[in-house]
Amino acid sequence: MSESTHDQSVAAAPPPDPPVNRARRKVIAVLIAVFAGVGIAYGVHWALVARYSVATDDAYVGGNVVQITPQVAGTVVAIGVDDTDFVRTGQALVELDRADADVALRRAKAQLARTVRNVRHLYANAAQLKATLALREVQLARAREDLARREKLASSGAISAEEVQHARDAMRVADSAVAAAREELGGNQALTDGTTLASHPDVARDAAQVRAAWLDYQRTSLPAPVSGFIAKRSVQLGQRVAPGTPLMAVVPLEDVWVDANFKESQLRHIRVGQRATLIADANGFEYHGSVAGFGAGTGAAFALLPAQNATGNWIKVVQRLPVRIVLDRTELDAHPLQIGLSMEVKVDVRRQDGAQLAETPRADPAYRTAVFAGQSQSLECLIADIIARNAGSPAPVCRGALHDDKPAARSGRTELAQSATRADGAHR
Repeated sequence: MSESTHDQSVAAAPPPDPPVNRARRKVIAVLIAVFAGVGIAYGVHWALVARYSVATDDAYVGGNVVQITPQVAGTVVAIGVDDTDFVRTGQALVELDRADADVALRRAKAQLARTVRNVRHLYANAAQLKATLALREVQLARAREDLARREKLASSGAISAEEVQHARDAMRVADSAVAAAREELGGNQALTDGTTLASHPDVARDAAQVRAAWLDYQRTSLPAPVSGFIAKRSVQLGQRVAPGTPLMAVVPLEDVWVDANFKESQLRHIRVGQRATLIADANGFEYHGSVAGFGAGTGAAFALLPAQNATGNWIKVVQRLPVRIVLDRTELDAHPLQIGLSMEVKVDVRRQDGAQLAETPRADPAYRTAVFAGQSQSLECLIADIIARNAGSPAPVCRGALHDDKPAARSGRTELAQSATRADGAHR
């Protein structure tokens, strides 16, 4: 009886767990704890950080590509730079043959000088015509007095009627001479009244021709409008180029930006002025910037062949909108970027006080070059000097030299006044 009871109790007791099951349960518990920790960490990260940022890797560096194109036709005689070269503002890039422009400038200057002398002759004739008119009026007065005397004598029979008739004819001739002199003076005054020698229409017309010829002459030298790196050089020596032909490009890499193409579902919280963090695939450096604005349309809207969603079977495709991000100049100077490089962009959307679109127009020009500054002053100086020398002025108007045919660039600006001075002397 006791033995059977003992056997039943032994049979009812559970068998002990093997060591493998205990280890498996520990691993599962650890994994559950790890996954729970990761989930909690992700939840905390999303609540504190992730939900306040949007990111994309569809972003590329953009920048200005300044095309160098001639303004006049000519044959290329010199190329001062090549691809990858760095140039400064005002540096000569391409030189065209100046023979035709030189001849045209000489012809225009000679024509202006001739016109100045002709107009000067008009002003000189005015005094002569006034003196002639005064002489004719004196002769008319004498003829009238003579006729009056002869008419008195004729009444007493002292002279014949024929002599009186001759006196009347002389008075008519003198009167006609006065009228002719008066008309001639009026015609001369019509050509000169209300003007000076420099502002006379004939002089102004030929001065405009000098301006055009001078500009064509100066435009045979193509300066760099901005500082940057040369790219896409296609011009060759001896090539005959027409106005507007792309010769090369200057890329100012100190002022590049990033165009980040965000999905339309990511745009609801992005605003102008929000901070952005960017990582370049090329160097791995972390840049910082801010949202500058949004594109006016998606890539599909501006595509060469836009999608025709109103025809056939339609499949929704998520659109992307370019968002421009400006970079910190200090970081950009230390770690330069080239146009077209890929970037990873993350925008912090905590701030929601910015605008989605620009609300005010730009007050100042976005870009400006001073490389052509001073050209107008040099032209006026050259023209004034030609007028003064042909108007009998003892000294030239422009001091210093308008004698160099080749403009020089100093401190990023073209010193055209000195170039014009030296060019004028070379053409004398």
